[in-house]
Amino acid sequence: MSVHQLLATSEILAQSDASGLTAGRLWSLVGVAVGFTGVVIGARAVIRRAGRRSAVVALVAGSAGLVLGGLVVLAAEGGPGTGYGIVGGFLALTIGSVAAILGAFALWRNRLSPTTSGNGG
Repeated sequence: MSVHQLLATSEILAQSDASGLTAGRLWSLVGVAVGFTGVVIGARAVIRRAGRRSAVVALVAGSAGLVLGGLVVLAAEGGPGTGYGIVGGFLALTIGSVAAILGAFALWRNRLSPTTSGNGG
């Protein structure tokens, strides 16, 4: 890409009407927030062995973040700075996958651990 093409592209992006919170940016932020919630819950489930419910919540929140991020990326018709939320969509995909992995790992570890129902196990 030449310098002239780069300058022309930056001028086009600067002239776009993508200032403020667009629908794409809003949905990508929702995906990031849901995914981040899943990361926090999943990390707590892994560190503290919080139980099956926390692991499932982290897995579901991570999957929801992945779906929202994927939909935003698929619907985007332009690159960064155009208002379609593609950067936030990729961020939601990344954070959602981390949350899903943490939730799956916590579920897997929960299945391997012996039951602690007071039987002296």
